[in-house]
Amino acid sequence: MSMSEVQTLPRLNEPAPDFEANTTHGKIKLSDLRGKWVVLFSHPADFTPVCSTEFGAFARRYEEFEKRNVQLIGLSIDSVQSHLAWVHDLEKAFGVKIPFPVIADLDMKVANLYGMIHPAANNTSTVRTVFFIDDKGILRAMIYYPMNVGRNISEILRVIDALQTADQNGVSCPADWQPGDPVVVPAPATLDAIESEEEAAAKGLDYKTWYLCMKKV
Repeated sequence: MSMSEVQTLPRLNEPAPDFEANTTHGKIKLSDLRGKWVVLFSHPADFTPVCSTEFGAFARRYEEFEKRNVQLIGLSIDSVQSHLAWVHDLEKAFGVKIPFPVIADLDMKVANLYGMIHPAANNTSTVRTVFFIDDKGILRAMIYYPMNVGRNISEILRVIDALQTADQNGVSCPADWQPGDPVVVPAPATLDAIESEEEAAAKGLDYKTWYLCMKKV
């Protein structure tokens, strides 16, 4: 790969690269989805075993994404016809409909925009990526998986929940956080703002140390 072909990854907290693409649901343009969160995920190829299990899992949890105002969009470097045939096959195999669009990225335009091609893994297939784009079109998180490890859909939903909870409450979410668990309040930025354990408790905070206080939301 020459220097001019080197891919750059999109960066967190910057606008997600816009695109228009053919999908199993017709043409879509990312910027037309403002107002909704988007989970854009790539898979290596149609008619492959691990990808098939993932699509079945995404389909079974689709209503949970809808409740969170999330639009799922799949992608691979296959044609629309291949996607349609595979989706039809999956519906028979798993007994669920695949309700989200799947991008046919034959020209690798979207794959290159989002750094989905990793030559050491495969020159012509996308690795397993997940991009979390908020309702303002900002890229908020991304996860990369190798070809031979399937994704955990519960973790993808957990990331959405954590991002939305943090946005709504001005907080952060600690390790292993699940909805309903305590969240982390912002740490003090000045010496004067540091509170004692008693002062924190009076505000209903769970005081761990001066830079770590938690609360329920």
